Amino acid sequence: MSSAIDFAQLADVIGDAIVISDAAGDITYWNPAATRMFGYTRDEALGKTLDLIIPERLRGRHWEGYQKTMATGQTRYGNDVLRVPAVDKSGRALSIAFTVALLHDPQGALNGIVAVIRDETARFQEERHLRKRVTELEAHAQQS
Repeated sequence: MSSAIDFAQLADVIGDAIVISDAAGDITYWNPAATRMFGYTRDEALGKTLDLIIPERLRGRHWEGYQKTMATGQTRYGNDVLRVPAVDKSGRALSIAFTVALLHDPQGALNGIVAVIRDETARFQEERHLRKRVTELEAHAQQS
């Protein structure tokens, strides 16, 4: 028994944000989890560039990598998780982790990128707090 998976249904119910952008970096797909994570509605996000969620200080590096991926058809983030800062609609800093997949048109030409994104802000803050606490305890142990 085989059944086709309905992408729209899957993307609407999955907990991770799914954001698809075209070759120019304009957002062409934005699922409900992306709305929950970043605060922008689908209508607010569609047609905008990924600058919507990229902190200003990181945009140059992001677009350099994006254009290189579009030119070469290769990315190292298909299997490796990329952890980077992001920003939501209110300007709040987020720590996100994501993987990407390259999308091709029927002729095989690269025409976009899909990112599957998870908000790891709470985990990142907890790890930072634990590292700070370990450093404090090590310093205290050396003084004793």
